[in-house]
Amino acid sequence: MGWHGIEAVVAVGAGLVAGSISLVGFGADSLIEAIAGFVLLWRFAASRASSEEAERRAQKLIALSFYLIGAYVGFEAVSSLLAGERPEASWVGIGLSVVTLLTMPPLAVEKGRIGEALASSATKSEGQQNMLCAYLSVALLVGLGANALFGLWWADPVTALLIAGVAVKEGREAWRGESCCTAPVAGSENSCEDDCCR
Repeated sequence: MGWHGIEAVVAVGAGLVAGSISLVGFGADSLIEAIAGFVLLWRFAASRASSEEAERRAQKLIALSFYLIGAYVGFEAVSSLLAGERPEASWVGIGLSVVTLLTMPPLAVEKGRIGEALASSATKSEGQQNMLCAYLSVALLVGLGANALFGLWWADPVTALLIAGVAVKEGREAWRGESCCTAPVAGSENSCEDDCCR
């Protein structure tokens, strides 16, 4: 959560300085991932440890946040493309994307192991968000690098559109609760313990 907070501040700050909507979008996505970490801690509080209602409420709040990010970043990216706004090169953003690419996959693997040990789909889902963050950092690196090295200004808003699409996808999956299945129910036709994954 600490790293995602730092990542969000650096990305949004560097994005505002360079006029890079892809960096701002990446930072906003990082902020949502940090919030998801806090939600996970809230979810595991003693009073809510076995509450399916608490899990569904948390998933829907996170989903709405992703939808808002997708709408904002998508609008700004299309506006930048139509107006031909040329962001400045952001070496800070390039460095951030490299660091994120190196740190997120091992974190995702460890969270997956912890999720298996705890039989917690929420923990495993949060680990998947970390892996998705690594994929986004690749897209960010390509977009920022193309702009910085080759002057391809349009690569930045195109990358932002990709980030917006991923945010909407994450929001849809969180809203549907697609990661909530932990184990099949004995004697049931469904592979989920409740309705949230159907």
